[in-house]
Amino acid sequence: MTVLGFMAPALVGIGVFFLYPLLSAVYFSFTRFDLLAAPEWVGWRNYAYLFAHDPLAVKAALNTLWLVAVLVPVRMLAALGTALLLTWVRRGGGFFRTVFYLPALAPPVAATIAFVFLFNPATGPVNGFLGWLGVEGPLWFDSPEWAKPSLVLLGTWAVGDLMVIFLAALLAVPRHLYEAAEIDGAGRWQRFRHVTLPAMAPVLLFAAVTGVIQTLQYFTQAAVAASVASGQATTGGGISSTFGYPEEATLTYPLHLYVSGFRYYDMGYANALAVVLFVVAFAVTLVLLRRFREFVGSER
Repeated sequence: MTVLGFMAPALVGIGVFFLYPLLSAVYFSFTRFDLLAAPEWVGWRNYAYLFAHDPLAVKAALNTLWLVAVLVPVRMLAALGTALLLTWVRRGGGFFRTVFYLPALAPPVAATIAFVFLFNPATGPVNGFLGWLGVEGPLWFDSPEWAKPSLVLLGTWAVGDLMVIFLAALLAVPRHLYEAAEIDGAGRWQRFRHVTLPAMAPVLLFAAVTGVIQTLQYFTQAAVAASVASGQATTGGGISSTFGYPEEATLTYPLHLYVSGFRYYDMGYANALAVVLFVVAFAVTLVLLRRFREFVGSER
């Protein structure tokens, strides 16, 4: 009883803020529910519509998977490369760490608005500089082909939070491991491959798992970029009529979920979308954990 007493706050929190919402979402996903009338049981109808009759869900899922496949590795590589550079800096290391970390402190909405204006194809300084170099700049957030790469640039710019974690992991690698590898004739790449990466494996796994989960929930930047780039303010209680601009290129899965629930008041279908998102995130996490065990086992 004493143990349960000490665990009670955590168990109550998990039950109220995790288990109850999860079970409620599963239940409502089998209903037609508009927040006004009582839920009406419809069985698998929401899931059938999701997988067979909703082209926007397919488009949103593909956009989100594209961001997971591109944004997460790019952010990890950029953070790791920056952290490696900072370990080689002899003077002014603290200054450069601060400079690289500061973008991570910018609020996502403000950072996205600034990026859209900087990359404005007509008046933005980025295309102006490219034009000065004799290069015709793309349309960036106004182009279906460049909208998602522009979001990747935005995410890579604010990589300081991940860089700090990688920097701490790099500095924690025992020096004697590098010295032993160097005595054995290992070059710089071999030391990085067989000493640095295995020592950082838990941190890399943490970054990969959290990065995938965060990107599967990618919402704010895509919503703000679409609204600002289209030149239209949000309407209908904060629900923009231009989510996904241009041509659904920035329509992510969470955005489609949000629009289904709060523009069309189809809460049953929105909960079905949420349950599928949870299952996918859970499955991806399990795959990453399994791959991590295989990687660690191969290095032993």
